[in-house]
Amino acid sequence: MSKIGSIGARLHRGEVGYDFVKNRKIWYGISILITITAILGLAVRGLNMGIEFQGGAVFTSPKHMSASVAQAETYAKDASGHDAVVQKLGDGSLRIQIAGIDTDKSDEIKTTLAKDLKVNAEQINADLVGPSWGEQIADKAWEGLAIFMVLVVIYLAIAFEWRMAVAALVALIHDITITTGIYALVGFEVTPGTVIGLLTILGYSLYDTVVVFDSLKEQTRDITRQTRWTYSDLANRSINGTLMRSINTTVVALLPVAGLLFIGGGVLGAGMLNDISLSLFVGLAAGAYSSIFIATPLVADLKEREPQMKALRKRVLAKRAQTQGEPVDAADDGPFEDESEDAAPAVVGPRNQPASRGRGRGRPSGKRR
Repeated sequence: MSKIGSIGARLHRGEVGYDFVKNRKIWYGISILITITAILGLAVRGLNMGIEFQGGAVFTSPKHMSASVAQAETYAKDASGHDAVVQKLGDGSLRIQIAGIDTDKSDEIKTTLAKDLKVNAEQINADLVGPSWGEQIADKAWEGLAIFMVLVVIYLAIAFEWRMAVAALVALIHDITITTGIYALVGFEVTPGTVIGLLTILGYSLYDTVVVFDSLKEQTRDITRQTRWTYSDLANRSINGTLMRSINTTVVALLPVAGLLFIGGGVLGAGMLNDISLSLFVGLAAGAYSSIFIATPLVADLKEREPQMKALRKRVLAKRAQTQGEPVDAADDGPFEDESEDAAPAVVGPRNQPASRGRGRGRPSGKRR
């Protein structure tokens, strides 16, 4: 077995592990800081909405144009009075995208562009997108996202419980906010491909979260009948038990997306790949993070506030203190108070074998003769 596989097996058996739940305040703080940065990016810079959402025109020149992308951008800006996005396609033609213009002026812009590019106006293809159509697409995207969220909450509340549904919803909002904030800070164009990417990464994030929740549901069945583990301990064991699976699936998913973003969009200059690849790359990473560091610790936080879980925690800590010969603070009502001193590690090694009874040194077993 490889070293990584050995670590994964030991994590699954509970022989090693990291206390994610105990350090949850650190992860909450990191997430809050990143989320605030994303919100500031959205408030200050805003999203660079594509032509599908703003309306405008897309002009495609003939093949094998001698004009460069920079020259075409200048020509388009002078002809329309708006900034333009120009891409050079594989056949040498230019795709000139101008958002926010009145479609009635498209013929005038087309004629001016043909003159600057030194081609016949009939050789330039123009595709027009009205602003009302763009608004309709944006509204449908928001409606689809809202319906998705509602269905997710209903499903998780039925399959698991409402606390897990709330935690999963918080994790999904966390992922969407970070991804859209990165879009605002980077300045990439938001297109229908971006919306598709957002919905895709929500599915990945939900998958990782449900895997941990399913393990947690199995481990916490009849939890109040024992006095060895608290709910937080078992939540931590669930995260560690599925940790390598989450990491492996995320890395495998990120590799092809990274190829699209950095090689396809960055090195080869296929800018049309940036809209969907950036949302997938950021969203997959944020989804894996939220499943491990946000969703499950938040469930443990909510669950430990139940009276039954509080009573169980007291019994577990009392038994541990009695085993270790330490006094128990009967006034400890908080679900996480004094955790670093009283609570045993959430992940422990295999049980120690009982010592064998000593026999007479050198004395053979059996009856004496």
